[in-house]
Amino acid sequence: MAPELPDRHGLAIESEDPSHARLAGAGSALFRLVRFWSRRWVVASGGEMSADMSRVQDILVLEAVDAASARHGEVSVTDVAHELGLDRSGASRMIGTAVDHGYLTRTASTKDARRATLTVTPTGADVLTAAHAFQEEVFARLTATWDLDESAAFARGLRRLADET
Repeated sequence: MAPELPDRHGLAIESEDPSHARLAGAGSALFRLVRFWSRRWVVASGGEMSADMSRVQDILVLEAVDAASARHGEVSVTDVAHELGLDRSGASRMIGTAVDHGYLTRTASTKDARRATLTVTPTGADVLTAAHAFQEEVFARLTATWDLDESAAFARGLRRLADET
């Protein structure tokens, strides 16, 4: 009998279920992709952050504000921290940089004056639009040799995975 592994809900699943043989290696492939692309976007630096690294951080923050705004309306530092998987102080530093670069504004919340509300500026919206265009171009390049049905199925799966996490 195959060893049991917990699924995302804490339920036991058999790791060698024959009905799932077509999915073998998909989890490790996903994490290889994450590692591959994260190394290309965020390069460790021993000194001061490069302009490219700062731009990537700004895009991460803009993406987080955009995603949180779609769900919550008003976006706080805590919302961005949650989206990025960071503590509040780390998110706050990244937000401060994006504000300094003119990509976000920070104003007092209309719901609670003790909280700051984050809003994407027109310049930040342009950066976000350009980032999304780049992301779409990369996807198109990576799947250029696939037939359209395969690319479309993969795109649906990626969107579903992103929506469910």
